Amino acid sequence: MEPYLEQYLHRQIPLSAAMNVSVLSASPESVMLGAPLEPNINHKSTVFGGSASAVAILAAWSLLHLRLLNEGHHCEIVIQSNQMDYNCPISGPFTAIASLPEISDWPEFLKTLIRRKRARLEIQSVLTYGDIIAGRLKGRFVAFLRSSP
Repeated sequence: MEPYLEQYLHRQIPLSAAMNVSVLSASPESVMLGAPLEPNINHKSTVFGGSASAVAILAAWSLLHLRLLNEGHHCEIVIQSNQMDYNCPISGPFTAIASLPEISDWPEFLKTLIRRKRARLEIQSVLTYGDIIAGRLKGRFVAFLRSSP
């Protein structure tokens, strides 16, 4: 699943290729993306906040994408809103790990998606730098059900 997702991200979201984002692990339960410092560096020799946020959003978006595909739903997915909290500077390679905050929300999300052809879901990503939690993202995503793949 990792090679598929990485190729898909680089093709469909070219910024992910420019940021040298890699898929470290991917399943319908969790997605972990990694990125190096160099293409994401700021004037303080740390990761630019926009890059950190983008990788966190990509991880969350990817998790929803994979969960929906795993259940046979082909959707367009967009981010509606997000909140990003930064705990510390990141001065090297970093990761973003996405998960659903409330797995119990999934059945209602699917029910709404099928009934209304769109639904919203909150997904979280945690940024890590080594063993340190460097930031957290809460994102609200909207999925639009497509009639055919």
